[in-house]
Amino acid sequence: MQTFTANDAKTRFGELIDRVQREPVRVTRRNRVVGVMVSAEDYDAMRAFYADRLRHTFKQSAEDAAAKGLTEERLEQLLADED
Repeated sequence: MQTFTANDAKTRFGELIDRVQREPVRVTRRNRVVGVMVSAEDYDAMRAFYADRLRHTFKQSAEDAAAKGLTEERLEQLLADED
């Protein structure tokens, strides 16, 4: 993975944009990674992957809770604000 300093990213922005179309690029400031630039396609793919993973986790959690007897009514009771 290529690395650009923040200053290089600013002064060579066109090159940076071209580079991220091929691979992710680290951006550093004071020798510390402060970000990673990726193409729009890679970003969309990552978002879709994590959204699917989250949906799967929610579904599995709901199935586990139902198997242990948690009902909508009991959930409402547990979540009720009882100040």
